Amino acid sequence: MAGQADNRAPYARIAAHYAELIASGQLQPGTLLPSIKKLSEEWNVSTATAEKALRKLRNDGLVRGIHGIGTEVMDLPAPMSSGSQRQDRGRRTGSSWGSGERSDSHQAAVVPAPAEVAEALDIEPGSDVIRRRRVYRDRHGIVAHSTSWIPARYAKLIPQLTMSERLTGGTSLQLIAEATGHPISHRIDTASARLLTAEDAQLLELDPSDPPAEPVVVMTAKFVNSEGSIVEYGVDLGGPGRTWRTESEVSS
Repeated sequence: MAGQADNRAPYARIAAHYAELIASGQLQPGTLLPSIKKLSEEWNVSTATAEKALRKLRNDGLVRGIHGIGTEVMDLPAPMSSGSQRQDRGRRTGSSWGSGERSDSHQAAVVPAPAEVAEALDIEPGSDVIRRRRVYRDRHGIVAHSTSWIPARYAKLIPQLTMSERLTGGTSLQLIAEATGHPISHRIDTASARLLTAEDAQLLELDPSDPPAEPVVVMTAKFVNSEGSIVEYGVDLGGPGRTWRTESEVSS
């Protein structure tokens, strides 16, 4: 725990450790975290550093402070991930799943490209394109419905892309890069929100006659390889109540 090599600040390491335990379900809602004094002793840090770690967990919406009692784990849905975040996670771990997530309902088919997809992939509308769909879930329900649109030319190189099952040997982007020898060089991300459509309701397994009041988050990611070819266009539709969060270090 405290002895692991990590380039992050001590407070960030402590917060990340407990965030992982919470996300994976090892720390259940209602569980009290160690006190500031106990954390400082366990991690061999100052009480100020321990307090900063708990403050980060509170700011991230994972715990809440209860006066006179301590710091309690909250029961909140985890934020959704963008396609780019899932790509980064897959490159690091070999899996696009977040902590506590699983995926199911894997479907694949070669279909005519809708106008939006054709524009994103720079192909003619109606051209054949591989459509891969899956649903990411955690203990709260659907995190996101994810669709990958891939040019049909990759079907011959990687027949697995057209099969309605979870990919083995890596993510679709990893498999394409390995088969072609051209790694992904850059990507273009967008984030937006919209009111639930009938199709959205179907994908998110909701009753279209009783739509949620809040809009749903829509993330898109276009991936380009080192040759300048667009190899995938991903669309992630967040489940009701899900937010999107990203984090990065800020240099002073």
